[in-house]
Amino acid sequence: MSHKLLLLTRENERYRQLLASCHLPGLQLLDDDPANIRRADIWLAEPALAAPLLAHADQLRWMQSTFAGVDLLVKPKQRRDYCLTNVRGIFGPLMSEYLFGYLLARQREHDKYRSQQQQKIWLPGSYRTLQGQELLLLGTGSIAKHLAATAKHFGMKVTGINRSAKPTAGFDRVATLDALPEFIAGADAIASILPSTPETRGALSAQMLALMKPSAVLFNLGRGDVLDLDALAEQLQNQPEQQAVLDVFNQEPLPQDHPIWDRDNVIITPHIAAPSFPEQVAEIFSSNYHLLLKGEPLTHQVNFERGY
Repeated sequence: MSHKLLLLTRENERYRQLLASCHLPGLQLLDDDPANIRRADIWLAEPALAAPLLAHADQLRWMQSTFAGVDLLVKPKQRRDYCLTNVRGIFGPLMSEYLFGYLLARQREHDKYRSQQQQKIWLPGSYRTLQGQELLLLGTGSIAKHLAATAKHFGMKVTGINRSAKPTAGFDRVATLDALPEFIAGADAIASILPSTPETRGALSAQMLALMKPSAVLFNLGRGDVLDLDALAEQLQNQPEQQAVLDVFNQEPLPQDHPIWDRDNVIITPHIAAPSFPEQVAEIFSSNYHLLLKGEPLTHQVNFERGY
């Protein structure tokens, strides 16, 4: 049986090159003719590019997202009569590099010594070690497990939040969101890698943020709508010892007039903590395509009800 593939990415030519080197029997890559939106039964697509075109996809059977986040494709009014898969299992190492790069720079006072160097000042400080500190991870999936393993390497205690409080390897304790007030008050570092669901939206509210330690550092790496950004901006103005490292936002790009830009104790990055590399996405697509040919379940299927 032959299949027709439509590419909807900002790197179509790169994906064409990668897929040409894969063994994908019976797969025809279609060009960018709008008529092919109706003809293709398989899409390899970025959610933001695919979502507006779904209503015209007459033959769509399977879509492989090039991103982990598929929020735009699982909204209540979007169609759900096809198999949607995303990319997972490749972000843990990238996210660990990001989180611990910034966390270690904070602990070891990189900014202070850089400033002293420019002034030719020799003045040893008093850094804090990560050993014995507590990392709170909102989420216990594949990314969080990698973060937990890295934290353990540095001698940290690791607490996790998930849907069912299911014990998870690598975590010292796990609970549901109901326990967040207790856990956030005791954490030295907090990292949200939660998906966007009705249960998680607004979880890091003004009331919750106010419970953080005066010296805590907050990372938002999952979805922007988990965090009340306005409340955080106000709190960080009043808590100069706290710090936030933010990579995801409700509105991207982050509007230039948002006060969070001006906080000295905030680091803002443009959604680059763990990008999807085409080489890795192509490998996942190829593996799933062979499963499709065999009539076997595809990996990383998205549950439309849960939204991830």
